[in-house]
Amino acid sequence: MNIILASGSPRRRELLTRAQLDFRVLSVDIDETQQVNELPKDYIERMVATKAAAAIEQLNQTLSIDESNEDSFTESVVILTSDTIGVLPDGKTVLVKPVDREHAYSMWQQMSDNVHEVWTAVQATRVQLLSKKVEDHTSHRIKDFQVVEQQQLTERTEVTFIPLTTQMMSDYWDSGEPADKAGGYGIQGLGAAWVERINGSYTNVVGLPLAQTLALIKDMS
Repeated sequence: MNIILASGSPRRRELLTRAQLDFRVLSVDIDETQQVNELPKDYIERMVATKAAAAIEQLNQTLSIDESNEDSFTESVVILTSDTIGVLPDGKTVLVKPVDREHAYSMWQQMSDNVHEVWTAVQATRVQLLSKKVEDHTSHRIKDFQVVEQQQLTERTEVTFIPLTTQMMSDYWDSGEPADKAGGYGIQGLGAAWVERINGSYTNVVGLPLAQTLALIKDMS
């Protein structure tokens, strides 16, 4: 089975590599803006579905440019997409990647000496190269990737932070680590010093619930 990780996250790549999974990486670029009044669960489920659609579109564009690429996909392909957010105890406020220092401070102040949850949605989309008729004057047939199966899961982990001081937040922001991480911290890095305890999957907080994802892939085979 061919597996494609449609993500630019080095943390997700590292987790799947640790699991000795053979996969390719395909980065996708989508609009990740949360819609007005969109609930966190609806938001991340929409994100993973949108990323999967973008990945399929990229694959089909590659085929249309170079049909020899078809030889690389003799079996079905499973596309993995994932999205991770933090959620405050109100169940509505989403903690995303900080846009600047002030945004990071605002999130951290709400997380300080408090419990938040990390939610990750994962979608496995199995596609195959299928032939379809193009309705035009030539009535020719082309091959492209079409969805034959999709499954999603959402994993939640509780994270408790210690009380944070302004100096702690300043030092951490200056380290450069928070910029590309949901909630503005990395539990696998310097941010671990802020975590008093977790309840649930550690790898989920890193960015991909590994055991659950591997089970999802197995179920798709």
